[in-house]
Amino acid sequence: MPLHVPPAPAPALRSVLAALGSPTAVHEAHTPALRALQGPMTAELPLPVHVLDRLQLSNLAAGGRPPRTRLTGWRFLIRSGDRFVAAADTRLTPDGWAFSHFFEGPYVAATERALHQAESLGKSYQPRLLSVPELYMLTLWLHGAVGADAASGLPAGEDLLVPLAPAPPGIAAYRPHLVSELLPVLTHRLTPATPPSLAAPAA
Repeated sequence: MPLHVPPAPAPALRSVLAALGSPTAVHEAHTPALRALQGPMTAELPLPVHVLDRLQLSNLAAGGRPPRTRLTGWRFLIRSGDRFVAAADTRLTPDGWAFSHFFEGPYVAATERALHQAESLGKSYQPRLLSVPELYMLTLWLHGAVGADAASGLPAGEDLLVPLAPAPPGIAAYRPHLVSELLPVLTHRLTPATPPSLAAPAA
């Protein structure tokens, strides 16, 4: 079933298009593939980028509420011809949404692959990106509330998280996980080990 890609804020899209049209911005980008292109480029598939709040994640282990997320930007995939060659991130400034930077690398192809995979799951989702910085992990967050505000909301237990490659050791990339199943695993990895008791041994 089709994914319901949320509309990006108009200023975010305009800032990316302006950067694409700026030879200086493209030339200074650390993206050889982008600098080498001669033809037209387009910004497509806007995805809100949310970050998982570690403190709230720890609360989940104690039976607390689901973790909180915060919107940190919007990401656009940059298409040239029939392929995506890079991505562009935007960030929120005191003056509104603004272009941040271009980048390339494995997450560009991984995001495209995960989105294609999600289209064959047989259910409609709103695609987002969810970052877990402490694990250097990025996932495609498939939110079941397709009409929800893409800038807010918590991961619901029935939502799906699809780890993008490269994924952390022991977590399979591109395998969809229910939020209710994957978050406890992440919680365990982020919970510090209990130090051994320093009590003196009994006489």
